[in-house]
Amino acid sequence: MGIDIGGTGVKGAPVDLRTGTLTQERFRLLTPQPATPDAIAETVFEVIRHFGWSERDGAIGIGLPSVVKHGVAHTAGNIDPAWIGCDAATLFKNTTGYTVTLLNDADAAGLAEMRFGAGRDLAGLVAIVTLGTGIGTALFHNGQLIPNTELGHLIIRDKDAERRASLSARERQNWSWKKWAGYVSEYLTELHRLLWCDAFILGGGASNKFDKFAAYLTCPTPVLPARMANLAGIIGAALATVPATQARAKSPS
Repeated sequence: MGIDIGGTGVKGAPVDLRTGTLTQERFRLLTPQPATPDAIAETVFEVIRHFGWSERDGAIGIGLPSVVKHGVAHTAGNIDPAWIGCDAATLFKNTTGYTVTLLNDADAAGLAEMRFGAGRDLAGLVAIVTLGTGIGTALFHNGQLIPNTELGHLIIRDKDAERRASLSARERQNWSWKKWAGYVSEYLTELHRLLWCDAFILGGGASNKFDKFAAYLTCPTPVLPARMANLAGIIGAALATVPATQARAKSPS
């Protein structure tokens, strides 16, 4: 099972790792406010109970909007600051009764996109950039995840990139797609200057609107729309529960 924790919703579903598809309809609950560790852990438990899940049904992976190292959360993106320093793995174990695999939410979405989506046949350095409430990033080199890259908060012209290039910034400022695409282009160009990526894949809510702004993007490397839409976080979280080589073996040829 994969569970995707976001700033507005906690979503989950069982996943077929051979095909990257859900085996039951996605279940979503609102993210509790404030989004404290205990409140979110209880919400995750509700998602698990909705499916009547047991250990014999398989492992559980969770994408969390945080840098996650050895089960501990080190940042808090659009969730309560109380997550910083929280032993999230132990918290979920104590609350749900299950041992879970934890990873950054953008990394989870990236795993799904690289295995089953727009990045499946891409080599070299690929940056997946999720544009939604904020900006999330996931880096892959020849298909291998480089975890916990927090590149959404680059300072560009003295401002956090999220304040101009996130999808929520466009909605908040009521910018045209053309004007907003200029800020996205500025951000992608700065990423390219730092990393020399071979391709960018744009995910998050922006992937569903790609045709509205794609023509206005200017970037020195190819920019592709993500294909996994809002299921990427769930599918990628489930993928994280098995070793990469095993997951590839399960994928269709």
